[in-house]
Parts: sequence; structure tokens; C-alpha cells
Amino acid sequence: MDADALISCGAMTLQFVAEYWRSIEKRPVVANIQPGYLRQLLPLEAPEQAESFTSIIKDLESTIMPGVTHWHSPNFYAYFPTANSYPAICADILSGGIACIGFSWIASPACTELEAIVMDWLAKAMGLPEFFLSSGNGGGIIQGTASEATLVALLAARSRIFKERKVEDPTLTLGRLLDQLVVYCSDQAHSSVDKAALIVGCRLRKIASDADCIMRGEQVQAAIAEDRAEGLIPFFIIATLGTTPTCAFDDLVSVGRVCEKEHLWMHIDAAYAGNAFICPEYRHLLNGIEYAESFDFNPHKWMLVNFDCSAMYLKDRTHFVDAFNVDPLYLKHAFQSSAPDYRHWQIPLGRRFRSLKLWFVFRAMGLDGLRAYIRKHIELAKYFISLIKPDERFEIVFPAAEQLGLVCFRLKDSPNELNERLLKALNEDKRIYLVPSMVKQKYILRLAICSWLTEEKHVRFAWDIISEVTAKLLSK
Repeated sequence: MDADALISCGAMTLQFVAEYWRSIEKRPVVANIQPGYLRQLLPLEAPEQAESFTSIIKDLESTIMPGVTHWHSPNFYAYFPTANSYPAICADILSGGIACIGFSWIASPACTELEAIVMDWLAKAMGLPEFFLSSGNGGGIIQGTASEATLVALLAARSRIFKERKVEDPTLTLGRLLDQLVVYCSDQAHSSVDKAALIVGCRLRKIASDADCIMRGEQVQAAIAEDRAEGLIPFFIIATLGTTPTCAFDDLVSVGRVCEKEHLWMHIDAAYAGNAFICPEYRHLLNGIEYAESFDFNPHKWMLVNFDCSAMYLKDRTHFVDAFNVDPLYLKHAFQSSAPDYRHWQIPLGRRFRSLKLWFVFRAMGLDGLRAYIRKHIELAKYFISLIKPDERFEIVFPAAEQLGLVCFRLKDSPNELNERLLKALNEDKRIYLVPSMVKQKYILRLAICSWLTEEKHVRFAWDIISEVTAKLLSK
């Protein structure tokens, strides 16, 4: 394929994508296939001879698309949003086309410098503390996911506590220290926290959240006191802004004060909800962030930037450089003291030119456009609440979720088994897609506004289906 062929084939690809978006509402939101379906449609071995690009594109519809769950369908209300937009798609094409590997400044200066600039733009747009800006000791980096950011923060915190303890006891080994280290999180925290603690080899203690699913400082303080009495070393806590089950917000102020007093690293996971902080009316939810050592959220969830783009901010980047600095001669360059090398802030060496996506979206949408998009989703969630609240069959549960684009509901005064049957019936109906959660021994249904194509008519359609399927279920 030469440059002229790229233009022709690229046009076919973009045509496919454009037609996909035009027709996505007509497609079944969940794939109607069984595991192993694709092996029955594709050859057992790779082709020996080259095939035409036209035939490849043609086969895409008949083989791949039947197995796609359409996350951007306006009938998709599961999990949390995964963002996308035409400017982000174009930027991703350029990232793939330029194909630099920006692990250090010299490896591709624009890749490093644009990332520092757009991450500063984003921090200022959200009103984050100045210590997260690249002009000081901190800075922002694009990680792959919030799960990756949690692991990176945990490793940096482990490095910091090991250095501190090593000063007190020069014979200390990391293995001996790991036996004493304790990580804390809410019982509502994401499963990635469990995985991070498992990888790092630390104990994980989950703090019981209150009736509103909020982790508070008093419970954290009590747990720390118990663990110190056992000779353990508390050193790290993950606070969540916008939990996955109910979009609850941990009490950052009270938890942060405990962290400051007890010398714990506080990492904030705001994967979904953090996007809303570009809207001034939601910045009060950030109160207490001044106690954080690191903060992360996913523009690829709700800011029209496609996957992967997780925005992580560090209060003091030296802790990360100390933890991840491996500096062979072939990676050294003359500007190491005057420019960041992001390979020292992350687990992988290589990295894509992901900042192009933020740059394109910021410029094509503007902050006003992004704020309008997030506010629209929140209004659509409120519209769904206005439809469900008058219906005496249902109740809204964990209403903290109502402040953003998630609604948690269930059948009123009903056993978990009946709600589970309702969710199963809705998803077997296949016109909309929801996922459940089990919170405080309650089985709940979650409806999250996810697609940038979603309008009031789609939310009304979803409610009509929920009402219809519920009526059939209860009639039995």
C-alpha cells in the first residue's frame, strides 16, 4: 500500500465509521451471539496471499460487527460512559500515523511538551491546586486507565515509605517492609484497588462506608489506630469521587486530615465524576483535594476523548521518578535535567501521542462545549428521575448518584431476587442495556447516561421499556 492507496483506503475506513455512527441507533445494543461465534466465520489460518482492502472492509460488517456491543448507542445505559467524538477520532488517526514513541523528551519533543501543556490546561479548567501544575514540583501525565494510575501511585508511595524507613533502619529490606504495609480504601472502591494491592504485595483493609456509601475520616482513623497497635505500617489510602456502584463521594476533607496527621499518601480516584469538575457548580465536590498526593480521572469516560486517556496529576513527581527511574545509556540525552521524561512516571517504557486527542477536543469543542455536553447528560439523568419517581412500583436508592449522570433504582419493598429477574428480563429484551450492582445488601439497577447521541426521546424510550417489562414481570 502506497500513499495514494492510503488515501483511498482511508476514505473507505472513514466512510465505514461515519455510516456506523449514522446507523448505530438501529443496531441491537448488545451482540446476539454465543461464545466462539467468530471462529466459525474466519479461516483457521492467516491468508498466504494479500487480499484487497475492499474485501476486508466488506467482511468487517459480516463477521466483526455482529459481535460488537455498541457502547455509543443511545440505548446503552450500562457501566459508565466511554467517550468519543469526531475530533478525537481524527487525532487518534494522526497519533497512529505519526507513530512516535514518546518515552523521553528527545524521543519526540512535541509529544512530551504537548502533553505537559494540555494537562496544565485541564488542571486549570478544573480548578485543581497549583501544586499539580508542571511549573512546580508536580505535573500531569496521561496514563492508560484509572486502574493503572492507582497502581502507579501505590508503587510511588511504597518507594517513599521504604526510603523513609531505610533511613531509620539501614538493614531493612523491601520484603520485610511489605509484611507490615497497609493500604486502605472504602468498601465501595473499584476492584482495581484490590488488584493493585495484590500486585504490589500489600495488605488491603476496606473501610466500612456509611449508609450513603461514603467513607469518612473517623472510620479511617479508627482502623489506622488498630493497625498501628498491631505493629503494622499504614501508608496509603484511595479515596473515591464517584464510586462505580452509586457515584458516592468519599469525605475528602475528613479523610485528608487523617492522612496529613498520620503521614498517609492519599490518592484520589475520580475516574467518571472527575470530568464534571470542569463545571464550576460541581467543584465543591473537590473540597479536600489539597490533601492529595495524586489525583486521577478519565477524560475517555465523559470528556469526548476516546479510549485510552486517563489524566493523572502528581503533587511531587520526584517520588515517581525515584520509584521508576531506570536509566540505561541508550535512553540518556542531553536535556534530561530541563525536560520531563514520562518514562519515569509510568510502568511502560513506550507511550502513544495521546495528548493530540486532548488538544483536538479542547480546540474543536472548547471548554464551553465540554461543559454543555456534561450538563446535558446530567439533565437527561434528571429527566429519567422525573419519569420514574411518580411510579409507585419503583424507588430511587442512594440518591447521591442523582447529582451526576447515574440513577440507581429498584422495585419498591421487593426482594433482591425480583430485582435480579427484572434486570435479566430487560437485558434479554435487548432493546436497552443496563447493569446491576449489589450495595448494602440491596440489588440495584443502574441507568447511566452514556452516549453523546442520547436525547430525551431515548430516555423516554428506555423508561417505556422498563415500565413495560416490569408490568409483564409483576403480572406473573
